[in-house]
Amino acid sequence: MNGGTVALGGQQIDRSIAPRAARRRRSVMPGFGLTFGFSLFYLCLIVLIPLSAVFVKTAGMGLDRFFDVAFSERVVASYRLSFGAAFVAAGVNAIFGLLIAWVLVRYDFPGKRVVSAMVDLPFALPTAVAGIALTALYADTGWVGQYIEPLGVKVAYTPLGVVVALIFIGLPFVVRSVEPVLDDLGADVEEAAAALGASRLKTFRRVILPAIAPALLTGFALAFARGIGEYGSVIFIAGNMPFQSEIAPLMIVTQLEQYDYQGATAIAAVMLIASFLLLLLINLIQIWSRRRMEG
Repeated sequence: MNGGTVALGGQQIDRSIAPRAARRRRSVMPGFGLTFGFSLFYLCLIVLIPLSAVFVKTAGMGLDRFFDVAFSERVVASYRLSFGAAFVAAGVNAIFGLLIAWVLVRYDFPGKRVVSAMVDLPFALPTAVAGIALTALYADTGWVGQYIEPLGVKVAYTPLGVVVALIFIGLPFVVRSVEPVLDDLGADVEEAAAALGASRLKTFRRVILPAIAPALLTGFALAFARGIGEYGSVIFIAGNMPFQSEIAPLMIVTQLEQYDYQGATAIAAVMLIASFLLLLLINLIQIWSRRRMEG
């Protein structure tokens, strides 16, 4: 290395272009232009064009017709249930998902791999199968329902059943978001806090929670977003009673069954906008998390 040059591959080249040359040599993929162009084409074909079709179809129905369909009393009630149940389920998963992630990271016990695999089961299990299983479990003749319904707790065919189904499908998002952060944190941080005289509660509140908060919020947002659009696991246990246990995705299917495609796309457009806002929130949380870790 002399002055402004650096030796690379037996040749003297300018130091300013050495990192670019090194990156080019390390790359196993084709050039940036080809890979970037293919990425844009694929994303447009799979994501952008289908989603744009929703807005294009909705635009042809007029603003008054859009609000009449997308914000009718029955549809608003379905929004309220979908968003409310998804929020409650995500909150429950944030608490118990953190607990499960803590156990998987901090402790070694027989069957740990089996427990870890069970966390991912909602990802692999067809949602319709999950819905049928939950309905059979919590119905008045089910293994659990036959004992809790005499106590006044009715799960199947009620909004509570929707929350239970969304808890089931949203748990892995929280666990898998928090788990790697806890793993990187290490138990030595807790030991250092204890050595300085901090109680368990204070250690968790002042040391652990600030470190895992971005990941926990990300898992919460992902579980919330998934719950808003969930259909298969909810439709069987919800009961689908108008103004009581109808979810927003069911209203889209109802419009399609009546061959009202514009009405279906109007409701879908509202759900799509909500999903975009949640995606923006998730990305903002991740940006905040990266800056916080870098700081």
